[in-house]
Amino acid sequence: MLNVAIRAARAAGAIINRAALDVDLLKISVKGPNDFVSEVDRAAEAAIIETLLQAYPDHGILAEESGSSHGNRKSEFQWIIDPLDGTTNFLHGLPIYAVSIGLAHRDVVQQGVVYDPARNDLFFASRGRGAFLNDRRLRVSKRTQLSDALVGTGFPFRRGDDFERYLRMMQSVMQRCAGVRRPGAAALDLCYVAAGWYDGFFETGLNPWDVAAGSLIVTEAGGLIGNFTGESQFLHQREIVAGNPKIYGQLVHLLSPFAKGARGEAAPTAAASPASAPAPRKTLSRRASKPVE
Repeated sequence: MLNVAIRAARAAGAIINRAALDVDLLKISVKGPNDFVSEVDRAAEAAIIETLLQAYPDHGILAEESGSSHGNRKSEFQWIIDPLDGTTNFLHGLPIYAVSIGLAHRDVVQQGVVYDPARNDLFFASRGRGAFLNDRRLRVSKRTQLSDALVGTGFPFRRGDDFERYLRMMQSVMQRCAGVRRPGAAALDLCYVAAGWYDGFFETGLNPWDVAAGSLIVTEAGGLIGNFTGESQFLHQREIVAGNPKIYGQLVHLLSPFAKGARGEAAPTAAASPASAPAPRKTLSRRASKPVE
């Protein structure tokens, strides 16, 4: 199944790379304010679905552009696909985008592939078998202090997003870490956590196809991932935090007041430390971790 996912991701990447040679010729549609889809997104998604269903015709599909209109909706296996994560970057010629393919069995992600076609970098993981970048084993960073950490995030950009809430989150995190980065492709952000390039990551408003594959890659690299209160039911909650175990705990400490349903959203007044930050919940230990529930 992993090999099929890799083959599908590379097929989509070839379509994306050809289109990147002349982006100005592409037809672009607007799904919503600041939310674009191009003919490349659709062509890449079609290539992925064709490859997956040729190998596994009875599997289900959840894809960004076509939803669950393909495959068997009743299957215990579901492929979760983002054919081009970072479409806005792609349309502007900024080479930070990726193909993301995850496979869930009974709502638990078992295989994850994130392919960066601009760099020909393949991130992948199988549950219980580790995470890799091309032929190199990945491990999360070993930093223990948030003050030393580089943290990735994503900014709200759609009309109706709670910008004030996000500014409070940013204020809480930015003044306590070494730096914040926002490349614009969440699937790659999670892979950067797995590779140890980021020490942590958080974002709101993400969909399952943005994070399914990357979530497994993070946990198989020794990291933790959950929602803002440290629970593993993040896939459909549209809020996510990831990191190495120490930084993850400190980010949860800072972000939990901003979780959905939290009473009061005032930012914490004291910086988190490894000693004071709450330990990640047992459901998120590496052995018990369930990126999808």
